[in-house]
Amino acid sequence: MPQNISLTRYLVEQQRIDDKIPAQLRLLLEVVARACKSISQAVNKGALGGVLGTAESENVQGEIQKKLDIIANEVLIEANEWGGHLAAMASEEMDTIHLVPNRYPQGEYLLLFDPLDGSSNIDVNVSIGTIFSVLKKPEGQAGVQESDFLQAGNKQVAAGYCIYGPQTTLVLTVGDGVAMFTLDREQGSFILTEENLTIPADTKEFSINMSNKRHWAPPVTRYIDECLEGKDGPRGKDFNMRWIASMVTDVHRILMRGGIFMYPWDKREPEKAGKLRLMYEANPMSWLVEQAGGMATNGRQRILDLEPGKLHERVAVVLGSKNEVERVTRYHDTL
Repeated sequence: MPQNISLTRYLVEQQRIDDKIPAQLRLLLEVVARACKSISQAVNKGALGGVLGTAESENVQGEIQKKLDIIANEVLIEANEWGGHLAAMASEEMDTIHLVPNRYPQGEYLLLFDPLDGSSNIDVNVSIGTIFSVLKKPEGQAGVQESDFLQAGNKQVAAGYCIYGPQTTLVLTVGDGVAMFTLDREQGSFILTEENLTIPADTKEFSINMSNKRHWAPPVTRYIDECLEGKDGPRGKDFNMRWIASMVTDVHRILMRGGIFMYPWDKREPEKAGKLRLMYEANPMSWLVEQAGGMATNGRQRILDLEPGKLHERVAVVLGSKNEVERVTRYHDTL
């Protein structure tokens, strides 16, 4: 791999190769990357910047917001608000869409984002991140409606996340594999550090919140029980459990070395399809995982084929190493 390829240079090269990235999309991704650098700086300051702790507000899902949730949301909105490439935005932290002010030219794209995934970990200095997804605005209409965002995940034109950990790392796909960039703080640029990330088809690691076991459906219980039986059970091998309670961090580990991540439906809120948000979390992460050779389902269906009915729709998630995800999905089909 050539050395010191910046994100900008990488995107320009992708634009030149068979026009894989239109100019507007390239500019949008560069703006998102700059916003992530600003969020990274705020995260790194922590208590010194007065950004830790809880804000006196709730988001649209009724969850108590952290100060950094609000800061990250505002950074992404302000960075993308000037337009030229973007028509509107939607955030996990806002109840409806945010239109680019009409004093700016309207672009062709729609941006969805979870400004700070894993925010329950902020105050204990555990890795957190920003997840984003880009859709093409439907053609043939002047304005933007909330319904324009309700596209299946297979319609995404770009997706990725930025993880704020020991290093600040940006992971991106535009539909031609997965690339990883690491922030060089001395240069102030994201530098390409990995290309064509590949998830092994088999694994010995699973990621799930075991405290919810009594609430799971039988197929999930069966799968985890078989993992816990190790070499003495039907799987014939020992498994390790990894759970960080930050989807960005758990999925990043899977992209780097394999594994399976599960946030399934459970009986606590049976009327809800799952806990995670389809548009802001499941769709972009599922596309990244598939682009790296993995698989992502809701236990029965491919997540990227699900047609969303509302902006903040929830979904069950099973993603990661292909053979393990296929097994969990098969267990759901047989019950």
